[in-house]
Amino acid sequence: MAMLVFLVAFLPVVLMSGCSHDEEMPFDCSDLYKAGETHSGIYTIYPAWDIPFWVYCHMISDGKDEDNGGWTVIQRRMDGSVNFYRPWNQYKRGFGNVEGEYWLGLENMYQLTRKKKYMLRVDLEDFEGNKVFALYSSFSVDCEMDGYKLHVSGFTDGGAGDSLSLHNDQKFSTFDKDQDGSGNNCAKYHLGAFWYAGCHHTNPNGVYLWQEDSPHHAIGVVWYTWKNYGVSMKSISMKIKRVF
Repeated sequence: MAMLVFLVAFLPVVLMSGCSHDEEMPFDCSDLYKAGETHSGIYTIYPAWDIPFWVYCHMISDGKDEDNGGWTVIQRRMDGSVNFYRPWNQYKRGFGNVEGEYWLGLENMYQLTRKKKYMLRVDLEDFEGNKVFALYSSFSVDCEMDGYKLHVSGFTDGGAGDSLSLHNDQKFSTFDKDQDGSGNNCAKYHLGAFWYAGCHHTNPNGVYLWQEDSPHHAIGVVWYTWKNYGVSMKSISMKIKRVF
């Protein structure tokens, strides 16, 4: 039986994170890859303080520079087994199963990206088995006091098109903490949580629809520039890698 590993206790107990901490240098999957780890799977990393947590590392290389190993997976949907319609405190801390669907946690993303430079790769697959990706040369997340604002730039097309740049410089929103650029609560309207603008071109934390049509607009796991709003993805993963 596969071991289930949950992320609910990843983040040390902090009521409100500031914009800086005295801590050791972050330890991520890029470091593990440089140290000789070549098998994708669950590893322990240390992005903040001395408290470790588990994460899924993508170590497989397909021979292309942008897909050499050492990727730290920060978000993954693949089968609808985890409910992603969750409140702010869970998106802050992280949740899910590291072997399957999970969200790394906004505070962990901030701790990983606040001192080092990272690139982002988004991998997508539809229910027909077609696979594409989008690559961004720069990715970071601000601290909680700044709304965990997203910074993403440097798009390279791997067939998916660019559905993320709309969300650049947006604060993160959940149904119980509305920080989007819309007059409505995008998280409630689209049944997800994300760096919504007004509202989205992608909704990776939306409802897993198993390709079913929905009478509600754009609530699925959609990537607008590839499949428009009407097709929900079979899988999506967001992973980051250190830029040395």
